[in-house]
Amino acid sequence: MPALTDTASGYRATLAALSVGQIVNWAAMYYAFTAFVLPMQRELGWSKPLVMGAYTTGLALSATLSFAVGSAIDRGRGRLVLTAGPALGGLGFALWAAATAPWMLYTAWSVIGVALSMSLYEPAFAVVTHRYPSRFREAVTTLTLVGGFASTLAFPAIAMLQAVLPWRGVLLVIGAVLVVAIAPLQWWALSGTPTAAPAPAGAHIASTTMAPDASFGEAVAAPAFWLLTASFTISMFGAGALWAHMVPALAAKGLSDAQALAVLVWVGPAQVAGRVLFVVLGRWLPVHRIGLIALAGAPLGCLLFALGQGLPALLAFAVLFGMANGVATLVRGALLPEYFGRAAIGRIGGLMSGVAQFARAAAPLAAAWLLLALPGYRELLLCMAALAAIGWLCFAAARRP
Repeated sequence: MPALTDTASGYRATLAALSVGQIVNWAAMYYAFTAFVLPMQRELGWSKPLVMGAYTTGLALSATLSFAVGSAIDRGRGRLVLTAGPALGGLGFALWAAATAPWMLYTAWSVIGVALSMSLYEPAFAVVTHRYPSRFREAVTTLTLVGGFASTLAFPAIAMLQAVLPWRGVLLVIGAVLVVAIAPLQWWALSGTPTAAPAPAGAHIASTTMAPDASFGEAVAAPAFWLLTASFTISMFGAGALWAHMVPALAAKGLSDAQALAVLVWVGPAQVAGRVLFVVLGRWLPVHRIGLIALAGAPLGCLLFALGQGLPALLAFAVLFGMANGVATLVRGALLPEYFGRAAIGRIGGLMSGVAQFARAAAPLAAAWLLLALPGYRELLLCMAALAAIGWLCFAAARRP
């Protein structure tokens, strides 16, 4: 790693370092949880709602802190935020590895929840939008394109580690990577004051104009803000429920561990493919129109998962779900500056993200309890397909103020 200095790293170096951070942060602190549900249940004998409740606690705490994190970034503390996030995440994984009672698991996920609020896309988007206002959309696109490989990295890497280590040992390895590698890398990446990074000559991307800066009050008074919030909230609820229950849901379909892994590893490349398509279509189409096309994959994917039989149908679900999920993240990061400017982008994005993350936090536990009232995962997925269709309608109605 380059020496840590106060000299500002360049635009490309900064984006490269933050992209690596996004891959590892998402893989470790978000996607990995589902791979430890069954090992924890086998060893500790805890119920699924109890285990999912810890994950929900972490996500809820992350949602609670998102506005405060956005405010800190608006005040120029982005470097501290993005460095402290993975450092706290590593501490949380160490506590998780030592958990032998429910309160210990919940304590660990409370620490990871704080880390999540400072580590994932929303704070990174706010930091690069402030740091590189003339290239915010390119920066957001880079982060999400590379970060889309997180799920592809997470499941095979964890499977390989679990083949040679107990699940507690795997958690310690993940925590060490966050503390020793990712936290220092992001501290270096955001060192100093950035030099100007003008848009590349000859570049043409449709609808890249940043809106005049809106105050926080003006933004939340706009109907578009709440329609987008509703749409992204529904999207995050569906993604949270699916990721937390993905392995058990695939097992309920009769898939072996190898077949389930074959489905899961396609989500990441599908996310990246959707984001590449976003970049290509973005040269001719505005962000909102691309979002309309991509987000239709969420209800269609849930229908395929619910009603489809056999591995081909589930692979098709993975592609649709991955593309919709990947493009939703990119649309959110690119659309907010186009609608509301950048002066209050940390608080605007933080509030929208906070509301959506509360839904994502509730999703694993809500789905677990809903399963007690429904015949099985098929019916749960049909409910999620209907909800995703409502989210698409909200997005369609959200026009630029």
